[in-house]
Order: sequence, then structure tokens, then C-alpha cells
Amino acid sequence: MATTLMSTSLPQLKMVAGQPMKRTGRGRLDVRCDFIGSPTNLIMVSTTSLMLFAGRFGLAPSANRKSTAGLKLETRDSGLQTGDPAGFTLADTLACGSVGHIIGVGVVLGLKNLGAI
Repeated sequence: MATTLMSTSLPQLKMVAGQPMKRTGRGRLDVRCDFIGSPTNLIMVSTTSLMLFAGRFGLAPSANRKSTAGLKLETRDSGLQTGDPAGFTLADTLACGSVGHIIGVGVVLGLKNLGAI
């Protein structure tokens, strides 16, 4: 019993990140890459960078600087090894990066809801 291969045709337009990909000659696809300078990208980069800056330079709580009841930061020894002079650890980097992304997503969704971006 012989099996036959069925050929499938590809659609002419595909959606990738909101931009249509257009077919050019010989089966190549033409893709527009304009996300790098978009307002969404700039917001995410700036909020994440600001949060990492705040954590690294002692403006936000970290593993080695805990917050007291009066929201003062005091130094303590967490026992985590780090090569950073300020004691910024991998856990601090991940935590501050996550909080920066959360703030950025809130800003982007808020501005999209207002129609600003």
C-alpha cells in the first residue's frame, strides 16, 4: 500500500507581533522589526533599569538591607556570598528585575487603556 504525501500551501500573509509578513520572490519572507524603539520597549527598559539601580545603590530593600517598621533600611548579614562591593546578590537582581517588570507592565497597560500608546 503506497502512501502519498499531500502538499500544503502556505497562506500569503501571516501575523507576527501585529505586523504582517509579506511574501517576496522565491519563498522568502519580509519581516518588519520596529520593536526596538517602540514606546513599550522604552518603558520596560527604563522601569527595570530604575528598579535595579534602586536595589543596587540602597534605595530599595535587598537581601543585605532589610526594612524596619518605620521604613528605614538597616544593614544585616544575610550570609549570601557575593563579589559586589555593595553586597548586591543574584537574588536581589532577580527580585528587583521582576518588580521592575511588574511596574513596567502596569505602566504599559495603563497607557494603552488611556490610548496614549
